[in-house]
Amino acid sequence: MAPHLNQRLRHDVVFRTLDVLRVERLTPHMQRVTLGGAALRGFRSPSPDDHVKLFFPNRAGQLVPPTLGPNGVEFPAGLEPSPMRDYTPRHHDAERGELVIDFVLHGDGPASIWAWQAGPGQQLGIGGPRGSFVVADDFDHYVLIGDETALPAIGRWLEEMPASIRISALIEIPEVQDRQSLPARTGLDITWLERDGRPAEQEGLLEHALHALPTPPGDTFYWIATESRRARAMRQWLDQRGVPKDWIKASGYWKAGPDDDED
Repeated sequence: MAPHLNQRLRHDVVFRTLDVLRVERLTPHMQRVTLGGAALRGFRSPSPDDHVKLFFPNRAGQLVPPTLGPNGVEFPAGLEPSPMRDYTPRHHDAERGELVIDFVLHGDGPASIWAWQAGPGQQLGIGGPRGSFVVADDFDHYVLIGDETALPAIGRWLEEMPASIRISALIEIPEVQDRQSLPARTGLDITWLERDGRPAEQEGLLEHALHALPTPPGDTFYWIATESRRARAMRQWLDQRGVPKDWIKASGYWKAGPDDDED
């Protein structure tokens, strides 16, 4: 087995307030919001599955993001803090000064509610990313496994990885209309799995597809992002089959339960 050097990078935490520039409905369950503004200067996101903290207006309609004070992260006294959620930057164009965030439209949490009504001229707070996990680009094969919350990261994987890399993607979505137009590339195999009304937390489409996937030749990196319990179970399944631990990254992008905003 050849050594594959994944990297963990740390970034200075910066809190920004950005303007909504454009809003686009990609699919029935996905809303794209493009943000911009002078505060975006210096933003970095070197890994496809980076996460930023998004800060939404509070119940009074006020945007109250934190700042960095002498004691660390601080919210202004006397005001209800903005609710926050983790999201993957879908695309960053430093030259144009734009940052794209894709929102899954699901449930009644603050992120989904905000995304439903978002329009140009509104503002959103953003913090981070605080760190990045950069996967080595010298594996023979990459298997990307995720539900609709993972689509922004999967899109970035397909755009940003070297063209010679072979990628298999297993993607679970609510319905066939939620299939997205993803970047085409040589050596890419995408399997779409539709739940068709079944609850995501009770579904097993990704698990069954992973279990049926032929073992790719050579060294394979597995990236998993879905409901927390399901991601953990798939990692355990790979562990039991002898896949090296540092050849797997499994993340719980959301947890089943009330107010389960999905990124």
